[in-house]
Amino acid sequence: MSANAATVTRARTGGPREDGPKILEHVMGWMLVVVLAMLVTQLGLL
Repeated sequence: MSANAATVTRARTGGPREDGPKILEHVMGWMLVVVLAMLVTQLGLL
């Protein structure tokens, strides 16, 4: 029974209590925006 409980706790894939660092998501999002802007500028699409 304890092995089953250990498997269930390891099998969690996230949820409301496991959001992770919000600042990291924010920074990565802005880095994506900057990289896309640089790509658009280099390709002359703007």
